[in-house]
Amino acid sequence: MRLKSGYEDRKARMEMISLMDIMFLILVVFVYAVFSMSVHRGLKVDLPSADGPLLKGEKLVITLSADDTLALNKEPMSFDDLVLATITRWRENPVPVLISADRAATLGTGIELLGKLKNGGVEQVTFQVSGEARTPTAGRAAPPDE
Repeated sequence: MRLKSGYEDRKARMEMISLMDIMFLILVVFVYAVFSMSVHRGLKVDLPSADGPLLKGEKLVITLSADDTLALNKEPMSFDDLVLATITRWRENPVPVLISADRAATLGTGIELLGKLKNGGVEQVTFQVSGEARTPTAGRAAPPDE
């Protein structure tokens, strides 16, 4: 003797709840994948090493040493005197201005110097780079060259 449970007469159906859960899970995976592939603007970088064009001819060179002392064409000056002297010399003879900063120098000093020179009308200001590419080790920054 066979008992009828009532399941024999039912048609097959698709459960939407579990299907929606899986779709939301796939959506979350795609969202996290997109965020991991996006470019973050706050990356730690080692500025002095980069490929850059070789500037020939006359130029004004501002040296920013590791202890944040400044010099214009190897002549030591205070921050404000250096900015004023650079702007004055650039207006007399508009040549490129290079900021040659030590790798250990404070980035804020270099950026503030760059901003003051740009506000003073100096149009051709750039950071001097070594021109050799450094290969950082996986997961951490490369040790500085000596």
